[in-house]
Amino acid sequence: MSSSRNSLEEPESRHMLIKEAGGAPQNGRPGPLALRRKHCKVPPRDVFNDSMFVVGGWTQEDRSCPVEQFFPEYNEWRAAAPMVNRRGNVAVGTLDGKVYTAGGQDCIRCYNNVERYDPHTDVWSVEIAPLSGPRGGVCLQEMDGYLYAIGGSDGIAACSTVQRYDPKMNTWSIQASLLTRRTGAAAAVLDGHLYVMGGSDGDRVLNSVERFSPEDGSWSLCPPMRSPREGAGCAVYLGCIYVAGGRDELRLELSAAERFDPDAMRWSPVKRMTSKRNNVSLAVFNGALLAAGGWDGVTHLKTVEVYDPENNTWRYVGFSRTSAQNPETAVRYT
Repeated sequence: MSSSRNSLEEPESRHMLIKEAGGAPQNGRPGPLALRRKHCKVPPRDVFNDSMFVVGGWTQEDRSCPVEQFFPEYNEWRAAAPMVNRRGNVAVGTLDGKVYTAGGQDCIRCYNNVERYDPHTDVWSVEIAPLSGPRGGVCLQEMDGYLYAIGGSDGIAACSTVQRYDPKMNTWSIQASLLTRRTGAAAAVLDGHLYVMGGSDGDRVLNSVERFSPEDGSWSLCPPMRSPREGAGCAVYLGCIYVAGGRDELRLELSAAERFDPDAMRWSPVKRMTSKRNNVSLAVFNGALLAAGGWDGVTHLKTVEVYDPENNTWRYVGFSRTSAQNPETAVRYT
C-alpha cells in the first residue's frame, strides 16, 4: 500500500475517494463527517470525531475475521485487531463509543458470546454478558442507551427472541418477542421506533416489517417491503430507511434497493446497486450512503459504491484492503 502522502496526492482505486461527497475541505481537513452504522438512529449530521469500521468476514476457507478502519485524513483503510472468537454470521452494533459483536456461528455450532471493541486501544474484551442462548443471524441495534439483540437462529430454527443489554449492569433482559420468527433480518431506529425488516423464518424469505414501540413495549406490523430479502443492508438516510441487496426467496443475490418513508408509511423503489450484494453493509459516511462488500453469487466483494439521491444513481468509489467475506457490518463510533 502506498504511503499516506501518496494516497492523498495520487489516490489509487483501492481508496474510498468519497471526500467530494461531503463538500470541500475545511481548514485543510476533509468535509464534515456524518458516519452512521448500518442501522442508524438519526439522519446524518455534521461531526468530525466519527470513524468507520468494517467488522467481520468469515468463510470456512478463510476464518480470519478481519476488522478494518477507514481513515478519511489519509483516504485509506487500515487493519485493526480481529475479534477474539472468530465466527461468521455475527451481529455487530455500537454503544457508548464501543463496538459490540454478538452470537454468530461456524461450521459446527452457534455461539452466544459477546465481545466489545475499544477503538481507542484497539483491544477486544470478552468480559461481556452472553446472550441467553446461541444465535446466528441475529440483529444488534442501539436504542435509547441499550443494545437490542433481535431474532436469529439457534442452528436449528429461526427465533423471535428479543433481548436488551444494559451496559451499566452488564446484563441482558428479555423483551417482547417479534411477531414473526426471523433470522438474517435488517433493523433500524427511526423517530423513536425500532424497525425490523425481512429475513427468513426458516422456510421462506420474508418481506414483512414490524416496529417496536418502547413506550408500550409492543410490536406492530408495518407496510411490507416491495421485495422479500434476507441478508440485506440497511441504513437511515435523509429521514428514510434504505434497504439494499440481500437475497430473495429463490436464494438469488439482489442488487435491488428500496426506501421507507415513515411519514407516508410507504416503500418506494431506489435505483439498483451496480453489483449484486448479499450480506452487504450500508453506512452513511460524509453525508453519503455507501454499500460495502457482500457476495455477488460468484465472489466475495471488497468494492464500495455510493448512492446519489439527487440523480438516483450508484457509482463505485473504491474498495477496502481485503475482500469482505460475509461481512457483518460497517459501524461508526463517536
